[in-house]
Amino acid sequence: MIKDRGYEQEIDKAKDSLSDFQERGIDAIGGNALEFMDGFLTPDEIAESDLRAALISELIKARKEKGISQKKLEELSGVKQPVIARMEKGITSPQIDTILKILIPLGKTLAIVPFEK
Repeated sequence: MIKDRGYEQEIDKAKDSLSDFQERGIDAIGGNALEFMDGFLTPDEIAESDLRAALISELIKARKEKGISQKKLEELSGVKQPVIARMEKGITSPQIDTILKILIPLGKTLAIVPFEK
């Protein structure tokens, strides 16, 4: 499975912080969030979330490598800047048409390939 390294680093940081809080006897709001999510989400849902995060991460990376602002990407793709911002923040899950419109000016395409479980 494709995983975003930055995403994994943030998860590791959260786990380290949680461990630190627990060692110091501090109750963290949402301290059991990772445990809750592991129990709440199915492995398929976690895999889907990981794939979505990897895709969005690659879109952001491609945009930054091209030196294109969100506003410029709006002009090039026809996708409104607020939609791009919400997508990049993970607030919304973009439709495939939106992703394709954004990929074209970035010189990218989608490929469907097998992934390892």
